[in-house]
Amino acid sequence: MKTVSAGFVEASIQGLRLCSKIQLSGHYSYAAEHRPLTMRILVTGAAGFLGSHLTDRLLTEGHTVLGVDNLSTGDLANLAHLACEPRFQLEQRDICSPFDPGHVDYVFNFASPASPPEYLRLAIETLRAGSAGVENTLEIAARYGAGYLHASTSECYGDPLQHPQPEDYWGNVNPVGPRSVYDEAKRYAEALVMAYHRSRGVKTHLVRIFNTYGPRLRPSDGRVISNFMMQALRAQPLMVYGDGSQTRSFCYVDDLIEGIFRLSHTAEHLPVNLGNPVEFTILECAQAVLEATGSRSELCFGDLPQDDPARRCPDIAKARTLLGWEPKVQLKEGLQKSLEFFRASIGS
Repeated sequence: MKTVSAGFVEASIQGLRLCSKIQLSGHYSYAAEHRPLTMRILVTGAAGFLGSHLTDRLLTEGHTVLGVDNLSTGDLANLAHLACEPRFQLEQRDICSPFDPGHVDYVFNFASPASPPEYLRLAIETLRAGSAGVENTLEIAARYGAGYLHASTSECYGDPLQHPQPEDYWGNVNPVGPRSVYDEAKRYAEALVMAYHRSRGVKTHLVRIFNTYGPRLRPSDGRVISNFMMQALRAQPLMVYGDGSQTRSFCYVDDLIEGIFRLSHTAEHLPVNLGNPVEFTILECAQAVLEATGSRSELCFGDLPQDDPARRCPDIAKARTLLGWEPKVQLKEGLQKSLEFFRASIGS
């Protein structure tokens, strides 16, 4: 690995160069046609859980990727396998300060703390990432005429009163509660993205991501799958908040990245939900983790955090119609595919 003292890490791996499965034109449209097209792409949050998987997919498609991450929640280990990849470069920097990456053809903005412990610990930084950071990356897209995809969240729906949640549901969000630093940052970011599309003509896309899990999900990030997997593997009680009747849906990371990739090549500018529409109670999720790990851990119960959603499940009708997409990996299989990663994390 070649390093530069100013915080840059350049990394790469000789790999398979594939023709892109997507045809690009003045307006992006999804196509099954194979064409040898490559782009220089900026991925912010590249060392994070989703950013690193997205980087892998873009490199597999034959593109060149400039990754940016301030490493406040990202992990260089997520990119270690790219140590000799000549088409990948990582730059350590904070997107909240303006920067010029040079000409890029596409910007994927995935830079933000994303789990409750992280965005509560980094409350002001989370708000800045969703405001100044988003604006700076939109300016880059505007400057170079690049496509732009922003990673938004199901948290835009807050504690929803409508189930499942379609994209035209405006949500039920507490604007001053503890979670508001993340919820409102993402809601403001969506407004900013649409403003750049309407006022500056930037070719923008918005994906609302529902609960996602898989390898590289930080074991200590406080999300339900990582919590349960690590507790089960350590033979600790599984901590259930509330009575466990609240529901979530869980999308395996490979399915999510496929949906994001398809969305990035459409002409759709309004938000699109991506997630698994199969709903589980937290108690059902805990039982699935116990079965996957073979653990005999018991359950224990704690107080429900403030503004924790009672139900969360995506309506993916738009993604099915627009992208021909729906998740393929169900929870039982996804937990098995994630098991080796979490086992390896026990000793690290």
